[in-house]
Amino acid sequence: MRARQLTPNLIQLTRLHFVNAFLVREDDGFTLVDTTVAGGAGTLLEAAAEAGAPIRRIALTHGHGDHVGSLDELRSRLNGDVQVAMPELDARIHAGESVVDGKKPPGSWPTVETKPDVLLQPGDRVGSLEVVEAPGHTPGHVAFLETRDRSLIAGDVFTTYGGTAVTSHLTFPFPLAAMATWDKELNLSSARSLRALEPRLLAVGHGPAVSEPGTATVRAIERAHRALC
Repeated sequence: MRARQLTPNLIQLTRLHFVNAFLVREDDGFTLVDTTVAGGAGTLLEAAAEAGAPIRRIALTHGHGDHVGSLDELRSRLNGDVQVAMPELDARIHAGESVVDGKKPPGSWPTVETKPDVLLQPGDRVGSLEVVEAPGHTPGHVAFLETRDRSLIAGDVFTTYGGTAVTSHLTFPFPLAAMATWDKELNLSSARSLRALEPRLLAVGHGPAVSEPGTATVRAIERAHRALC
């Protein structure tokens, strides 16, 4: 596990060199955004302990296995004493419902025993984080805007390996997120909406964080638009 301090209140945790989770410091401890792949609970808890506070909440950008993989283990290790928040549509998919097109969207949807305490809706708050609607990669995908400094945790709307890219089309060296995107046009629309927030920092599920990402996201959106035309 690699930990990198991005801002005074935001720590990026990278497992297996390619998947990120984030610790957001609050007055009572940390909100953990995403949980990486299965088997990561111990290292995530150790990272929080090394940073000096417990994990109080888990907020998920979406339901794919590389983001919810360690959720059940974390809930167990914390004896259930943690609030879990998940986008409503993705939670319904995990519950076995068919929410779009009569079939499960692409990507990994592992069995998750944990039932969310909170079903996230746009405009909700999780600590200092504001929930931002960002569907397309999955039906319920959300992003989180840090209201104290306008850092944006964008999940898999963008990736940043080898440069900033929208996950609406295959890009290299990291095509995997695009391969798991459910609705490419809707995801591109979400990328435009996130760009319009003018974040000071872009943090993503796969790749390094980008400071002052305006120009990079504009170019990524233009490339994605051309690829879909």
